[in-house]
Amino acid sequence: MAAPAPIPITETPLPTDEMELVRRAQKGDLEAYDQLVQRYQERIYATVYHMTSNHEDANDLAQEAFIKAFQALKSFKGGSTFYTWIYRIAVNKTLNYLKQRKNRFHMSLNDLDFNMENNPDLVALISDKTPRRDAGLKELQGKLNEALLKLSEHHRLVMVLHDVQGQSHEEIAEIMNCNIGTVRSRLFYARQQMQGWLADYLKST
Repeated sequence: MAAPAPIPITETPLPTDEMELVRRAQKGDLEAYDQLVQRYQERIYATVYHMTSNHEDANDLAQEAFIKAFQALKSFKGGSTFYTWIYRIAVNKTLNYLKQRKNRFHMSLNDLDFNMENNPDLVALISDKTPRRDAGLKELQGKLNEALLKLSEHHRLVMVLHDVQGQSHEEIAEIMNCNIGTVRSRLFYARQQMQGWLADYLKST
C-alpha cells in the first residue's frame, strides 16, 4: 500500500516537543517513536473500536496503523499535527477493513449528540427513572446499533469522530481528506437519518 499523501500545510504548527520527537523518529530513533505512540495510542484505539465494535480488531488495527506510520514517517512533512496524520492512517486502514469484513458498528446512547431533546419520548425513556426506562433502554440500544449500521461507512465515521471523539469539523476534514462543508453535510445527514429511524421506533412502542 502506498504511503499516505502529505497533508496540506495548516496554520497550526506542531508543538515543539512533538516536532523534536518526530524528527528523532524519522532518523530511526525507536524510543522517540515509542513516546509518540504512547501519547496517542488510547485515542486511536478508541476511534477504531467505535468503528469495529471489537476489541481484538481494534488492537490489531491500531497497532498496524502505528507500524505503517513508522514505515511512512519520512513522508510526514509537519504540515499538520502528527496526531491528525496518524488518525488518517488509522481511519483509512479501518475503513478498508470494514469493507472487507463488514463488521458491526457500536455506539453508546450517551455518545450521541443529535438534538435528542427535541424528542420528548426519547428524553423520557433515557432520563426518567421508571420501569419503562429499565425495560426499554436495552431494546433502544439495539435499535440504535441497527440504525447506525444503515449509515454508510463515511457517515458513521463522521459521527464517531465528532460525537464520540470530540473532533472539530476542521480536524475531521483533515483526517478524512475532504473539505469542511462535506464534513458538515455528512454529519447533518447522519443525524437526520438517525433521528428519523429512532422516531419511527418510538412511535411503534
